[in-house]
Amino acid sequence: MVEPKGDAWTAYLAAARQLDAVRRDAATAAGEQHRSVQAAREELTGVRARLTAQHERLVDSGVPVMSLSPSPPEESVAARSMSGGPSAVLAALRTAGGWVTEADTALTSTGLFRPERWPARLRNLAVYGPLALLVPLIQVVLHLVAGGGPVSVAALLVGLPMPAVAFVAGWIGVGRLFRPGPDGRLDRTPRFGALICLVPAVSTAAGLLLALLAG
Repeated sequence: MVEPKGDAWTAYLAAARQLDAVRRDAATAAGEQHRSVQAAREELTGVRARLTAQHERLVDSGVPVMSLSPSPPEESVAARSMSGGPSAVLAALRTAGGWVTEADTALTSTGLFRPERWPARLRNLAVYGPLALLVPLIQVVLHLVAGGGPVSVAALLVGLPMPAVAFVAGWIGVGRLFRPGPDGRLDRTPRFGALICLVPAVSTAAGLLLALLAG
């Protein structure tokens, strides 16, 4: 039996509409996939840059490089989490971005209490400074208690070589308290340390000498 032309045309139109719907759905899916791929690439670039900066900070702080590399089981878990296509990859990268933000917060909050992360001069000042002030402070106290005389003169004479002693003690202390950098060297800032040890001693000696002469 031959199907009437009207019924054939109706069937054709229905099939054409179905094909158009499939085409539209495919185009929509392709567009979403393209946007997911583009967003994943941008997210990957940002996460990679932040991870590189954190890696350098941790290595500078003495963390072994091997401990910063993912283990095979961790890589396997990460691969499975991204097996669902670009959308799954984007979701995983955004999750990783959140972890990187939390790590940045942790590193920033603890950095203030980690002197090895300070600039070399500021870090070494915490060692040279107290040693440089110790003897001048004792000299001033003795002068105030004794009120001048032989005790102050003796304190003044004994304090003359103390800057060198403070510098040597600071040099050793910096080596004991802080670790070398990635290049294997430790910046002890010798000129800065010598200046820190010398200025309080010279100032105190000049003040005591003027006080003795005035008395």
